[in-house]
Amino acid sequence: MHYRPLARTGVQVSMLCLGCARLGSTSDEAESIELIDRALDLGINFIDTANVYGPSEDIVGRALARDGKRANVVLATKFGSPLQGVPLNGRGGSRRHIVEQCERSLRRLQTDWIDLYYFHLPSPDIPIDEALRALDDLVRAGKVRYLGTSNFAAWQLTEALWCAKELGLNRFVAEQPAYNLLDRTTEIELMPFAQTYGVALNPYSPLAEGVLAGRYRGAAAGAVRFAADSQRLAQHTTPAANAVVETVAELAVEKGCSLSQLALAWTAAQPAVCSPIIGPRRREQLEDNVGAAGVAITEEDCRRLDAVAPRGGELVRYRYNYMSYFGPHPHRW
Repeated sequence: MHYRPLARTGVQVSMLCLGCARLGSTSDEAESIELIDRALDLGINFIDTANVYGPSEDIVGRALARDGKRANVVLATKFGSPLQGVPLNGRGGSRRHIVEQCERSLRRLQTDWIDLYYFHLPSPDIPIDEALRALDDLVRAGKVRYLGTSNFAAWQLTEALWCAKELGLNRFVAEQPAYNLLDRTTEIELMPFAQTYGVALNPYSPLAEGVLAGRYRGAAAGAVRFAADSQRLAQHTTPAANAVVETVAELAVEKGCSLSQLALAWTAAQPAVCSPIIGPRRREQLEDNVGAAGVAITEEDCRRLDAVAPRGGELVRYRYNYMSYFGPHPHRW
């Protein structure tokens, strides 16, 4: 396993981050804890969860509470998601919501601190300084070490960095966008922003929900989780998407690796990318994903992939439309 600095923080994180969104839903607690233990044994020290990932935080907390494991892990979780069935003030970027959710996450995770606390979705109905002041207080109180965002646009992050500088507050150091060979829109604005201002990109969906692992190729398409959803399956198996998968397969054969390893290695090799988030459901998937650390991506590989997956292109959409949750950005000027 290779390790990289988390942006400007100096904290070293593994080249791959273990995403725990499905723990407790696609596997029971014992299997989930075994998966976490194996990830740690393989050198992964970066774990990602969220307050809305079902029982995930509870399972991660119990897994890391044993044998001093928590001390060696960089633990990330999130707030600000559109929760279902919650009171009116149970979402977004208000001080009330942020502090409340942080305390709840700390209890579920059985820890005194969160290493990286992500703002899960933009909250355009609340000024960003409200969130930054609350988050800064959590950092100063020692409950949070570093701050990040997820699904933010470059202009929203620019506003946040400006606000943090003007008010003397702790700034965001990481962003978690959707990014893979089938959705490269991150490269248009967000990636140059991250390079310029020292923000780490930790992409989710680096395998495009299994498409780039070859799970939708031919007969394999019948075994994937969207097999019963003909519309969703059609979106993932367009001629353009299939051409990308076949090129990934050709390169994988040449390098003697799996499709998923090639796709993960490509994502990890892109500018400003720190640690792509993997979401294995089984031990063998985890072990396969970790093998991406041994795959080298050359300039020629990138040129071949660019020919079928254009830079900045969007063959399949994986990004959130936050306006569907919170409505349009209010005019505050």
